[in-house]
Amino acid sequence: MAPDHIGCGLSDKPQDYDYSLEQHIINLLKLIESLDLQGATLVGHDWGGAIALGAALALPQRISRLVIFNTAAFPPPFIPWRIALCRLPWFGQWAVRSANLFSRFALSMAVEKPERMTPAVQAGLLHPYDSWNNRIGVWRFVSDIPSSHTDPTWRMLADIEQGVPSLAVKPVQIIWGMRDWCFTPECLAKLEQMLPGSEVHRLEDCGHYVVEDAYERIIPLMREFFAKHPVEQTDTV
Repeated sequence: MAPDHIGCGLSDKPQDYDYSLEQHIINLLKLIESLDLQGATLVGHDWGGAIALGAALALPQRISRLVIFNTAAFPPPFIPWRIALCRLPWFGQWAVRSANLFSRFALSMAVEKPERMTPAVQAGLLHPYDSWNNRIGVWRFVSDIPSSHTDPTWRMLADIEQGVPSLAVKPVQIIWGMRDWCFTPECLAKLEQMLPGSEVHRLEDCGHYVVEDAYERIIPLMREFFAKHPVEQTDTV
């Protein structure tokens, strides 16, 4: 199962909605419980990594395995200037919601193999965000990145950071694009400290959109990981 978070993909994009990290975790928990998933494998990337780990901490008895791509399960050590620009008052919202610059620039800035961003792939990635209203989820994800200890999402990430080591008892696979300028190798090192014993794959030639850069290598790695750590009932979210 590959659920779209509210505001993303083909999901609803309400204009008056709490797009916080906490709410996205609550949404995923509701999905897991409503489908009565047992022995589930959570796969997370970027904000989806924090959402998945937050859900795993809330329902550890339902989660058997974790696969984590470039993400952060802790308050951000820094905010890259390219993202900071999109958070500037007035300019930031215009850039993200009017000009769609965040999604457009990601097509080139987030990959190391631009030839894979064919016109069809680019159209698919941009299609859900074709208007001011439909870009609200992107804007709210960007603006939810916490910059101080007083931000609610900073506290949420700090709580996740405290809890993540308890997940080390589960099989964890980490696949990391080492040329990511946002979730840098330093983020990977911190995650490895939090989850010792994880199966870690460093993809030296890949960027933030690591799956786009290396899907033909990643799928076999995940299949091997699942085969090594079988569960009686496996529902992949």
